Amino acid sequence: MKVSRVFVANRGEIALRIIRACRDLGIETIVAVSTADRESKPAKAADRAVCIGPPQAIDSYLKVQTMIAAALGSGADAIHPGYGFLAERPDLVEACEKNGLIFIGPTADNIRKMGDKLLAREMGRKLGIPVIPGSEMVATSEEAQKAATKLGFPVLIKAAAGGGGKGIKTVHVPEDIKDVFEEASGEALAAFGDGRLYIERYIPNARHIEVQIIGDRQGNIIHLFDRDCSLQRRYQKILEEAPSPVMTAELRKRICDAAVRIATHIGYQNAGTIEFVFDQDQESFYFLEMNTRIQVEHPITEMITGVDLVKEQINVAAGNPLSISQYDVKVSGHSIECRINAESPDRNFHPSPGHIDAWDPPEGEGIRIDSHCYAGCVVSPYYDSLLAKLVTWGTDRFDAIKKMQYALDHFTISGVDTTVPFHQYILKNKDYLEGRINTRWIEDTVLRGYGQ
Repeated sequence: MKVSRVFVANRGEIALRIIRACRDLGIETIVAVSTADRESKPAKAADRAVCIGPPQAIDSYLKVQTMIAAALGSGADAIHPGYGFLAERPDLVEACEKNGLIFIGPTADNIRKMGDKLLAREMGRKLGIPVIPGSEMVATSEEAQKAATKLGFPVLIKAAAGGGGKGIKTVHVPEDIKDVFEEASGEALAAFGDGRLYIERYIPNARHIEVQIIGDRQGNIIHLFDRDCSLQRRYQKILEEAPSPVMTAELRKRICDAAVRIATHIGYQNAGTIEFVFDQDQESFYFLEMNTRIQVEHPITEMITGVDLVKEQINVAAGNPLSISQYDVKVSGHSIECRINAESPDRNFHPSPGHIDAWDPPEGEGIRIDSHCYAGCVVSPYYDSLLAKLVTWGTDRFDAIKKMQYALDHFTISGVDTTVPFHQYILKNKDYLEGRINTRWIEDTVLRGYGQ
């Protein structure tokens, strides 16, 4: 199969990232745009833009048949979904197959198998990979109470479907189970159309470690090492780095081998991420879930390995074998990514849509900006608030941190509030500099001192 024209079924920085990869490969691009995105940077960068509906995502970027019709009408032979929106919808994959379009991503079967966390946990157990102690599906708050009591408090109530931190709640005492169960179930149902929940043991001193994998249709699957995504607020990632500073060589080999074993077991194709929880007190890791798409934080993996993941996605989707082997993938240096959002840290991270008056990103060796923004553009209230992914690479972690501190200090944005000051605060914190953090560190430590 040959990919000659790609329909980009997304918006923002990831749409622009895909367009640029295609341009390097000599592939034409058509980008889907809502009426709010007609003047966006992706719309201007693509060979053509096709309007797919009004600003509300449910009426535009989330409509499978609209995307298929637009792709066919523009003469595309492939669709790249990016992340979010339709990226993990098996019905989009099946619609592509039905209409003779190449889906640049995994198979519908891959997505279904890994999209259900209960099934994924069971698969991990069968493969002999540790999973966090937890329950099967709990249908009522009474069942949740029994399961939580057996595991011991605190526990997490988690949605069986979806991702992005939705449908996840911490319960510290038995008296809160009923209310939290109903809240989590309603949130999961609204977000994913699936209100199923299960209970999982809460690990207080945890790191969030993920392993980037990619596979082709010939059965070759490799990993591109690990990322540390522990800095989170309300289960939303804020800052990521690669490789993880807490992984020893022995732990790194074990966790990466486990990721490849999971992907191999399901015959995974294209790019994906296997996520783990690392218990720092016990120095043990547990399989958490799999994201069957390109990740927001993929640039830090690219920076330490030199592999262009989006180009490799397109390559294997066309039916070609991986252009690299496991032996070819080496780690060089260290990379950090700060997610710069249009939010006000001083007002509980309240969204800050509006008009960007000034936009002057930093430049220099080891600095990368993935962004769709520019002076004069409008930050829409309809979509995710991500403005840019600010990425640095250094010869080691200390060097990458120094470059990130410089980059943040020289990033000028006006017209909207941003999270730049919050990142500056983190990058000067002694605990962060010395690596003494966990998934609760932002909420339990940083937010208590920020702005004081």
